[in-house]
Amino acid sequence: MANTKSAPNYKVIAENRRARYDYAIEDDIECGIMLHGSEVKSMRQGGANIAESYASVEDGELWLINSYIAPYLQAKTWGHEERRKRKLLVSKKELARLWSDTQRKGMTLVPLVMYFNHRGMAKLKIGIAKGKKNHDKRATEAKRDWSRQKQRLLRHGE
Repeated sequence: MANTKSAPNYKVIAENRRARYDYAIEDDIECGIMLHGSEVKSMRQGGANIAESYASVEDGELWLINSYIAPYLQAKTWGHEERRKRKLLVSKKELARLWSDTQRKGMTLVPLVMYFNHRGMAKLKIGIAKGKKNHDKRATEAKRDWSRQKQRLLRHGE
């Protein structure tokens, strides 16, 4: 993803902006998604949401749970379920690492961004995260407010 600006097919579909506020992201991983044709068409129109979704390792497979992809109106008979479980594609080594992080270390798999890569393939970036406590969230917010105020002061020269 080094040259995403020059790639004509690169397009962000959905972003979970609240994830970085609620969780301390320690690592992230890119994975593929198994989709139906009507889901891909709907995502190209921008009808997806991953804000309330999460990823889980179940029975040796990685799943995206509770993500929303809007129905594609032209696919009347062969449509798709909006909130079905979608299988995520990762290597066996990465799957084993994700399983150990979630089961042993108590981490959470949080979807960060869903996008089409430079080849036009639907991808999902998952963050391996630990939940923040309320005081951590307040500290993050205070730091962000101070940086905004600092920028304002530098811009106006006061």
